[in-house]
Amino acid sequence: MAHIIVVGNEKGGSGKSTTSMHIATALARMGHKVGALDLDLRQRSLLRYLENRRAHAEKTGIDLPMVVCRDLSEIPSETPGPGENVMDRRLTAAMAALDAEVDFILIDCPGSHTRLSQVAHSLADTLVTPLNDSFVDFDLLARIDPDTGKVKGPSIYSEMVWSARQLRAQAGLKPIDWVVLRNRLGAQQMHNKRKMGSALEELSRRIGFRVVPGFSERVIFRELFPRGLTLLDLRDIGVENLNLSNIAARQEVRDVMTALRLPGVSVEF
Repeated sequence: MAHIIVVGNEKGGSGKSTTSMHIATALARMGHKVGALDLDLRQRSLLRYLENRRAHAEKTGIDLPMVVCRDLSEIPSETPGPGENVMDRRLTAAMAALDAEVDFILIDCPGSHTRLSQVAHSLADTLVTPLNDSFVDFDLLARIDPDTGKVKGPSIYSEMVWSARQLRAQAGLKPIDWVVLRNRLGAQQMHNKRKMGSALEELSRRIGFRVVPGFSERVIFRELFPRGLTLLDLRDIGVENLNLSNIAARQEVRDVMTALRLPGVSVEF
């Protein structure tokens, strides 16, 4: 069966689609067959990213590693029976089709609470939660005492993950490996950054996730999107002399892929 990676966070702007694209492309570059589902049926950022990639490859003739993508809105479904949900059935159909042909299925969830997102979280073998390095984003994971900085308890997103874990346990499935990705880390060891790190470490011990460094804020991510490219494609498009920022960014991708500890994956790029 395909290993299912879910990229989720109920807050927009955390870098979910950029994270999804780089994980999927990295796996494809390492020779794995990868399928992708975009559950944000309104913005469809990952789907558009992949469409841009295919269009750029066809236009330029560059041979880029591709990801198989499914659009739920295009998957036919019979009229659901009593108690059934049409989107649940479309998700099930898409997953079944991908499972037959890929090694990994990556699901990009919307930045909001939806039924599809709930179902996807319960399917996750690996859950990746990109999190901007600020207490505004941290509030989705836990409530914190403003005076002491101590974690008071889990918040709405953590509770949803807890529910997903319970569903998997009831179904006899292996536990979710939950990875929180600290995106947009500041370059300097600022007071807020240290407080954020301490709060995340405390919460990780209480509710069970791993904290790993993610991606820094870089202009190049926005520049690559229209062509559907990633940091791993730069040499394919003729960029031989990478600047220091690009080299550092590529190393961040390697570090993230290593930290995910995906089965059968040896990070070589």
